[in-house]
Amino acid sequence: MSALVVELSGPVQTEAAGAALAQALSVTEGAIVFLEGDLGAGKTTLARGLLRALGLTGAVRSPTYTLMEPYQVAGRGVLHMDLYRLQDPAELWELGLDSYPPARTVWLVEWPERAATLLPAPTLRVHLQHVGAGRLMSVEGEPALLDRLRPAMKALH
Repeated sequence: MSALVVELSGPVQTEAAGAALAQALSVTEGAIVFLEGDLGAGKTTLARGLLRALGLTGAVRSPTYTLMEPYQVAGRGVLHMDLYRLQDPAELWELGLDSYPPARTVWLVEWPERAATLLPAPTLRVHLQHVGAGRLMSVEGEPALLDRLRPAMKALH
């Protein structure tokens, strides 16, 4: 898998990076996006930027306590999951994921490692880490999607 790395100065650029991800994913009906990073690294902020870019005008709820928040945005399904509170990977099947097939739904998965190997392979893997007051974002994935993402990422600087 190829990788793309970009520095983000704060929440505004993190949301803009989410919008760039939405644009790159516009060519796919469904996708699985792993959002990785420590607590407070900006995973939910990135997801908010993606959802807003797709056209969501209502509240973007953090799925920290509900584990998942489904959205219908411009006729497209998006499932935002936060698996941090899973006690056992098998609990993943109790969430009703079969109602949101990844072939027709964009899955945004925070803390995917909590599901062990039960999740399908990601289309994109986004890792956020603290660097000073900002963040460093690295994206691995299908080369065609990274090629679509690269110009928007360069525009963030």
